[in-house]
Amino acid sequence: MRLAEATWTDVRDADVDVAVIPVGSTEQHGPHAPLGTDTLNAVAVADAAASEYGSQPRSGVADGVPRGEAVVTPPIPIGVAEEHRALDGTLWVTPDTFRAYVRETAASLAAHGVDRVVFANGHGGNVEALAEVARRFSRDPDHDGYAVAFTWFESVGEHAGSMGHAGPLETALLRATNGELVREDRIEDASEGAADRWGRWVSGVNLAHDSVEFTDNGVVGDPSEGTAELGEELLDRASGALVDLLRAVVDRDAADTSRDDRAGE
Repeated sequence: MRLAEATWTDVRDADVDVAVIPVGSTEQHGPHAPLGTDTLNAVAVADAAASEYGSQPRSGVADGVPRGEAVVTPPIPIGVAEEHRALDGTLWVTPDTFRAYVRETAASLAAHGVDRVVFANGHGGNVEALAEVARRFSRDPDHDGYAVAFTWFESVGEHAGSMGHAGPLETALLRATNGELVREDRIEDASEGAADRWGRWVSGVNLAHDSVEFTDNGVVGDPSEGTAELGEELLDRASGALVDLLRAVVDRDAADTSRDDRAGE
């Protein structure tokens, strides 16, 4: 269920196990991919996982009981992306602002009893901040919520090491899910101006703070290698991994409740 397309009574009457909050960015993705690439990809993975989530019964102490729903919230489209500030159209907020906004969004779900949350992330610059948000949300004494953060391109098996930026993985997923937004006539230019890797490294330290220090056009990796067929594989792998995580988050709650119940006997 997409929260933005539901009514409040739909949500009230639904059996919601867990919420997925897609988190992306609005930033340069070379001459061929839209500024909203990270958000579009996060939403695609979140939607696919939510559709698949309820197909198996709960496990553990609630074994055999049908699952409820995974609800997908509207995405958070602006993140920690100042490293791309030199290229037009990029938007960013400070890590403090980002953390507060994401955490308070999750807290509003907990106020309605949806207190299991997974952040489905599509932007590398958000990773550190989201990990902290998940910890703080889970430790908040004002509710019983629990949250974790998931980044789709870290859960695609052997492909994870070739992420780049606006390179083969992001372009492939876009071609599979939002192909009309890829400027195919600019792929060659994107490839020719791309860097081989992210950053400038010495002694394990990245000397570059901004992307323009190592890539002429904002691209890292060869987007021409990002076929729609690869994108379908990436979507399957990433959404499958997210489904496993959603079920683990919900089943973890059931197992913890069971231990609490036994302790009180």
